[in-house]
Amino acid sequence: MTDTARTARAGVPERPTLDGLEETWARRWQEEGTYAFDRAKQRADVYAIDTPPPTVSGELHMGHVFSYTHTDLVARFQRMRGRTVFYPMGWDDNGLPTERRVQNVYGVRCDPSLPYDPAWVAPAAGVGEAARKDPTPISRRNFVDLCERLTAADERIFEALWRRLGLSVDWSLTYTTIGRVARATSQRAFLRNLARDEAYQAEAPTLWDVGFATAVAQAELEDRERPGAYHRLRFAGPGGREVLIDTTRPELLPACVALVCHPDDERYADLVGASVRTPLFGVRVPVRAHPLADPAKGTGIAMVCTFGDLTDVTWWRELRLDTRVVIGRDGRLLPDAPAGVPAAPYAALAGQSVNGARRTLVEMLADAGDLVGEPRPVSHPVKFYERGDRPLEIVSTRQWYLRNGGRDPGLRDELLARGGELRWVPEHMRHRYDHWVGGLNGDWLVSRQRFFGVPVPVWYRLDDAGEPDWSHPLTPDESALPIDPSSDAPPGFEESQRGRPGGFVGDPDVLDTWATSSLTPQIVGGWETDPDLFARVFPMDLRPQGQEIIRTWLFSSVVRAHLEHGVLPWRDAVLSGWILDPDRKKMSKSKGNVVTPMALLEQHGSDAVRYWAANGKPGMDLAFDPAQIKVGRRLATKLLNASRFALGLGAADALRAPATEPLDRAMLAELSTVVEVATGALEAYDHTAALQAAESFFWRFCDDYIELVKERAYGSGAGAESARAALATALSVQLRLFAPVLPYATEEVWSWWRYGSVHRATWPTTHEVGRSIQGTGEPELLRLAGDALSQVRRAKSERKLSMKAEVPLAEALGPAALLDQLTVIADDLRAAGHIAKLDLLPDRTPELVIACAF
Repeated sequence: MTDTARTARAGVPERPTLDGLEETWARRWQEEGTYAFDRAKQRADVYAIDTPPPTVSGELHMGHVFSYTHTDLVARFQRMRGRTVFYPMGWDDNGLPTERRVQNVYGVRCDPSLPYDPAWVAPAAGVGEAARKDPTPISRRNFVDLCERLTAADERIFEALWRRLGLSVDWSLTYTTIGRVARATSQRAFLRNLARDEAYQAEAPTLWDVGFATAVAQAELEDRERPGAYHRLRFAGPGGREVLIDTTRPELLPACVALVCHPDDERYADLVGASVRTPLFGVRVPVRAHPLADPAKGTGIAMVCTFGDLTDVTWWRELRLDTRVVIGRDGRLLPDAPAGVPAAPYAALAGQSVNGARRTLVEMLADAGDLVGEPRPVSHPVKFYERGDRPLEIVSTRQWYLRNGGRDPGLRDELLARGGELRWVPEHMRHRYDHWVGGLNGDWLVSRQRFFGVPVPVWYRLDDAGEPDWSHPLTPDESALPIDPSSDAPPGFEESQRGRPGGFVGDPDVLDTWATSSLTPQIVGGWETDPDLFARVFPMDLRPQGQEIIRTWLFSSVVRAHLEHGVLPWRDAVLSGWILDPDRKKMSKSKGNVVTPMALLEQHGSDAVRYWAANGKPGMDLAFDPAQIKVGRRLATKLLNASRFALGLGAADALRAPATEPLDRAMLAELSTVVEVATGALEAYDHTAALQAAESFFWRFCDDYIELVKERAYGSGAGAESARAALATALSVQLRLFAPVLPYATEEVWSWWRYGSVHRATWPTTHEVGRSIQGTGEPELLRLAGDALSQVRRAKSERKLSMKAEVPLAEALGPAALLDQLTVIADDLRAAGHIAKLDLLPDRTPELVIACAF
């Protein structure tokens, strides 16, 4: 018996309303533990959901409402099917979005070189533009304190909205990705990866966001179309031959290490193996052949720089070229020329921004006569960090990597096989996973040069000269986790040895936010900290998520579970579509076209908003449509009023009594089919089809069936008892069918006449409905009666008569077999249509016609 089973029946109100239901029932659900996970259940009785932790860096929008409602529909359905649902909520609060929000809100920036100031007081939130442009530097610890303060406030706002929306989350299972448990879990997994040689450190070309001053992983890239210009440069070849190349990045000329052409390009075949000299600098560079060179692009021969783009990195690595780095982490050209490059011409570029250096170098090339013609404007895709606003550069840095199959064909095949084991909804989303895994060209870069994140849990021993030993990192014992190398000393050392020769230094970096979020099943499931719970929930049943993060969250979670546990982290993955604005464009904060949900929830009610969300299928985009929300409110309101009417007829006292009359049996037979359809749809994660089946029947139930039987139900005798019994069964079943979508309205009605919570009630079955039918039911009788009644109503409407106006004579024409069926329900039709006399005229028309005489 659940706590909610003690809830007393409330009785039917005089004027039922949707207003105020959210406050009433959200509080009751929390007080009574309606959605509490029962950890005493065995794994077979558990349905575990790996809920997406939303990023706490601003406001939730209708896209969140859309996808999280879909997850809640699944949770509610599975709970009513008898499973104990493990449904946690997490907050993704570490990483770049939080740091940027803190910087903008408080007008500060983190300077790790500054000492912690316990007396420092944060400015009031909402600083002006001047403070944002000239932020106050504060210590790392002060900055992290601000991040924690702001995210805590944001999380309270997020939770209030989720509660109002009616998410049936067990709030005792809430976690944060920067919390102690998450930090320990993330560090433990990393240390085990390191011990198995799945994590490694390397000095290598790195995609670098200049604005955020951090490395970026391949999965976080996006192409943005940007204007540029092709510049044609003249290189000096052997024997005085000029070699022309086109480039959009002339400022990288001092970083040039080779020219590359296609192996089959006859124009440059004689140059392969020779060398040419760069313009301005006169540096001798080799000409090499590689299949990635495009003979149709530009002049067909390309300048290779270290590093202009990812193709440069590929050529540099595979052709074993020299390294001449000219761009620093701050996005400016380094103060000194790289080895082998003359210092004099380079001095004019040193310290300049990329754009400034480009202008200067183009002028120098033009003056030297090495710029051929005028620059030609072009629009081309440029790599950006998905959250950044400046083009990425490629700089050489030391970073941590996690093996993900990008350089290991065997591991790649294993991860592709994992994708084949996963149930994808919709199925075609599997191709995105396969395409991503198959196209990986490097391992997962998991370190970030930021501050508010999970620290990389290692230190490095310093030699007698104070240089770190990168190849032998010092690691903590798992029992000490979580640790922070910037404030904790490694085993065998004391804090006084930090930064001193013969002592140690902590790794200054933090782990990529996905390196923690990829472990959400382990974090919330109690991996290594609560083995009993972990055995009951892992691997989980469901991963609901956005389609745009298949390559990040979904894939990274598969990688971590495969490496650590040798299994998939969940059985099913359900992917959401996008919310579109009225112009059919994807809603996003960057486009400024998002709609925030709280005002809509307050104006229309949560059930109405949930109804709109439920009309979007997994993987399918849905336009934001306020009119659809209004339809949802009308449905919820009708549910209250129709239930009140049915209960007023005495249905509450007739539950489980048999339906004996033909029309009652017909209605229940059709309802049994609806139950079968809705159940099958929800089992297939097609909540939209389930809602459509229930809603279509509900309106026919209200408009036709109730009208047809209410006169009989008001009376006495076997016919009245049958009507009330059918109404009771239909009401009980439909409340449960609608409960996942309309949790507030259904709970309210349930409380009028039933004990406990509708959300803890069992999901309806065809067997249950069939038990209420004495004999058999013929669904076509309800459709026939509805058709006949609608014709009578139309006749009255055309004459502008009240629906209660009496029809002295009605003639029913149609095939004899059809009229024989109509005879069975003729009494209900006469009562509902206020027909004094009903004549049946067989075989006069090919289909049913009701002719009314007034």
